[in-house]
Amino acid sequence: MHTIYEMGYKDYEFELDGQASSLEEIFPNFNADDRIGVVTLTPGGTMGANALIMSALTRFYDFYREELGDEAGKLRIYPDYFVFHVGKLQMNHTMVDIWPPHKDVIVEVDDPEQILEAINDRGITRLVVEDIPATTPTFLRETVSSAKRRIVSALAYSPSGRVENADVTIKSCPSAEKNLIATLGMTEEISDEYRELLKRKRQSLVKADRIVETYRRIQPSSAVKMLTTSTKVSDITRSYMKTLGNKDHLFTSSW
Repeated sequence: MHTIYEMGYKDYEFELDGQASSLEEIFPNFNADDRIGVVTLTPGGTMGANALIMSALTRFYDFYREELGDEAGKLRIYPDYFVFHVGKLQMNHTMVDIWPPHKDVIVEVDDPEQILEAINDRGITRLVVEDIPATTPTFLRETVSSAKRRIVSALAYSPSGRVENADVTIKSCPSAEKNLIATLGMTEEISDEYRELLKRKRQSLVKADRIVETYRRIQPSSAVKMLTTSTKVSDITRSYMKTLGNKDHLFTSSW
């Protein structure tokens, strides 16, 4: 919760279709109860979504600003934002307030069904996925129905910080970058050489002394087809099929 003393929502700038905007327009009706989920397939990949994550958490803190603090009687709270690491831990997020550590969720089995189950289990309402080609995944109908009922909006991001055909732009702030580099330094799963490469690539996003990231709004129905490049049905998911005994519960088309 250290970030409440270092930055605020006003430190970020938003554009939607080239016009000045806000987080509430990018995520319509954004509120304190929203639960953001970012899916990452790439070591250090969520660096490309840092401006979104940190601007959203400052907006969350605005809802509780008068109540927050470490003193007795004050509210010590973090937003329910989660990072879903496919296959293995891709990056530490402690210093960007993805906390406590259980909010870094490792989905060990690279299977669309297993990833979407993890997303559903955390009650995600805003889904953020890497900008990869859509696949034709196999899901349980119940899993898709849960996501369809709850996920309000979605964005595509790139580990590079810039997506093609972007319609959302977020200008970050120095404090956000400082925390990002600090949490990158805490990521033991990334080699020193690769860490330095990521830092250098980050500098290519600088415009007028500010990091500028871009995103693209997508439908939640598209986002669930972009959870992973894999279309493999895992043994776990196959066990569901065997238990069900028929294919009426499987769902492979758009909702």
